[in-house]
Amino acid sequence: MPVHLAAVLDGLAENPALPLELIRRLLAYRRGFGHVANRADLTADLIAEIMATDYHWLLHSLALNPHLPNPVRMRLAEHPDPAIRTALVVGSRDAPREMFARLIDDPVKQVRQQLTESDHVPADLRARLARDPDPEVRASLAQWWPQAPEKVRRTLLTDPVDQVRAAACAMYYRRLPHPVPPADLIPGLLDGPVTRAGVVRHLHLTIETALRLSDDPDDEVRRQVAQHPQLSPDLRDRLGEDASVSVRVAIFARLDTPEPLRHRIYSEIQQATVPLTDLLGSDLDEAAFLRQVEDSIAVTELRNLNLTWVTADPLPYVSSPYVCFRSSAARSRSLPAEAVTRLLNDDESIVRTTMVRHASHLLDPATAERIDRDYRPDKKTKWRPADDFTFPPQTLRRFATDPDPRMRCLALRDPDLPPELAEQLAGDPESSVRRAVAAHPRLPTPSLITLLADQSEWVARAAASSPSLPVTDMKRLLTLARL
Repeated sequence: MPVHLAAVLDGLAENPALPLELIRRLLAYRRGFGHVANRADLTADLIAEIMATDYHWLLHSLALNPHLPNPVRMRLAEHPDPAIRTALVVGSRDAPREMFARLIDDPVKQVRQQLTESDHVPADLRARLARDPDPEVRASLAQWWPQAPEKVRRTLLTDPVDQVRAAACAMYYRRLPHPVPPADLIPGLLDGPVTRAGVVRHLHLTIETALRLSDDPDDEVRRQVAQHPQLSPDLRDRLGEDASVSVRVAIFARLDTPEPLRHRIYSEIQQATVPLTDLLGSDLDEAAFLRQVEDSIAVTELRNLNLTWVTADPLPYVSSPYVCFRSSAARSRSLPAEAVTRLLNDDESIVRTTMVRHASHLLDPATAERIDRDYRPDKKTKWRPADDFTFPPQTLRRFATDPDPRMRCLALRDPDLPPELAEQLAGDPESSVRRAVAAHPRLPTPSLITLLADQSEWVARAAASSPSLPVTDMKRLLTLARL
């Protein structure tokens, strides 16, 4: 009996080699999230059986299935559960116009809001959401459809609700490229407190306007002024002393900032920072606490700035004292070999890995291995430097006995890994390694079956989803679940 039978059945539902008769048996399972209904190989009979169950999670997964026939989508568009109708929008990339027309006036906000996010909705239907009765739907449309026709943008930019106008004239959108507001609306947007920050970048910045905005009480407005290319040197230097660290970071990142001012901003931010873990136990008042948090965020931002003007002319910055300058230089694809080598040997992981992503064709196996071993991302990510480099088989097989489990996982990238090495990795103390080897086609069948009973549910699920799993064991698992 698998320790995690529910996870095993979820894996089985995703197994591409699961026979039709076993798919039908799995439809009776009622404890999972109905993953079996998301399969690409569902027959018309199986779809009919799923529809007949009226079990929420099976229908929800079916609605998310991008391979559904259009008649089935139309039936699901009439389903009384709004979660089903919402899932249908998510999964319907090539749905007929009739389905979107049915949902565009859906009585539930959740469904209409999902429609605002979909680029597959016909433009004329999607435009109707600009006059939706719910301001949250209109605001969502403004964020997710920045390249809407001008008539739609005008409607959103002049909406009577602050939330909608703020979403339509913002610093951040869910899609690129960001829109430019119509010229005749810019004065009104500049006068509006909720749209002022978003419109600054679109202004022809006169001295009078810059002076007024540089004293705005909103930090974000002053930050936008600090980033404006027409900012005068006097105001640039003044904003370099701004009380907001966010504004000073924007001045630091400018091409025309004098080096003494840039260095002073950098040093002040580094010295003023207190680790967030130390702040949690402090007795600071709310305002002081928020300032310290902002300072900590600024340090991270300084490390991760992507400076396009540095990338355009990288050589002067290959040896910069600022990490973000070196990583921005590493984004260039026209660096000479000696500069590439220097950046691949940089003291900072973010610089080395950025260089890997932009010059992987210049890597040798030893350098790629070193950089991947030392990789320490600033934030959680699935990517690693080895993803941009193909190691030779002999190197991958050496990784199979490496002390570092991250490197042992790389051994599974060898499609011809000897079965004895795969079997050895199936008994690895690290669950991440066992999970990786569970999907390998060279893993001996007895080891794969053993992983079905692994203490880690993710390992067990990976084993159940392997197409190498014998049909007899698939049947055994369904029998254990009384299916």
